[in-house]
Amino acid sequence: MYISITKQHMDTTFSQSSGDFVNYLEKENRDKVPEQQEHFFDQHNDHVSPKHIVKDIDGNTAKLRKNEPKFYSLTISPSQRELKHIGNDPDKLRKYVREAMKDYASSFYRDMPVSVDSIKYYAKIEYERTYKGFDREIKENQPFRSQIVKLEHDLAKIRSGELEGNSQAIQKMIERLRTEAPHHSHGKMVVQGMKKQGLQTHVHIIVSRKDMTNTLSLSPGSSHKASEAILNGSPVKRGFERDQFFEKAEKTFDKLFKYERNFVESYTAHKMYNKEPYKFFAHLMALPTNEKSAAFKMMGKSGMHVPNLNIPTNQVQLALKAFKQLKRTIDVAKNASSIGI
Repeated sequence: MYISITKQHMDTTFSQSSGDFVNYLEKENRDKVPEQQEHFFDQHNDHVSPKHIVKDIDGNTAKLRKNEPKFYSLTISPSQRELKHIGNDPDKLRKYVREAMKDYASSFYRDMPVSVDSIKYYAKIEYERTYKGFDREIKENQPFRSQIVKLEHDLAKIRSGELEGNSQAIQKMIERLRTEAPHHSHGKMVVQGMKKQGLQTHVHIIVSRKDMTNTLSLSPGSSHKASEAILNGSPVKRGFERDQFFEKAEKTFDKLFKYERNFVESYTAHKMYNKEPYKFFAHLMALPTNEKSAAFKMMGKSGMHVPNLNIPTNQVQLALKAFKQLKRTIDVAKNASSIGI
């Protein structure tokens, strides 16, 4: 499960209105007949019109300055394993979103608890994703792509007479580079804009900065975590607990659908991997054998990078052997009191 929270783009190239974003979220509906289209939904309604959403979000901005975000975007992206577990069922996904938004509301730190019915939000399920420049596959294919672009440029010059050379030899080099590139989809080299294979279902949510009454500001982008400020001489609670929200939303999915989450799928593991990688690997090695083997397979499929260790994560047995060696190193260090894990 991956959840992101992004504020409204506020630079001069973007509109102050939510209209552009709502229109963008209609992209998968454009070539579909009405009965095949996916509709926006909220906490209590399965079908909300885009026109209503724009009017509702844009009209709910009382006392917000021009340079303040009027709305936030949440993206909920279940893993392919999670999607398979629920049968890629949009009704189950809608049910989950409505429960997860309760977790979102409860993660605001306020004097009066915030309920989901205080949150003005609209959600939309999408089924496709395309490769972007930040994707691992694009980055790893880029050296090959750069060479291909140069060769194609030379080939065009040869065919126009601007350059002398063997066009057939260059074409063969281009084909060889396409074949040698590490990532392919449907037999073709992965490039930006290409659709990703497998289950790619995810949910976009547009959330108003102001609550349902248009009086209380609810910013999930607050830099203040569960803190207090003095307002008119009195202490006022403020902030949003992102970690709490991410952890709660994960547990909600597991409880709702009886999903048995592997350690490496958890938000806790993700944080540990980024901040304390050796602690992550020590925990990983302590897992029961079946769960540990499954964890390595997931890591291999995800392309998870192993810091400072030349471990081929796509080869489970070699990875297990290498991590056993790592565990011995960690044990020695622990006994020597050189590190604490």
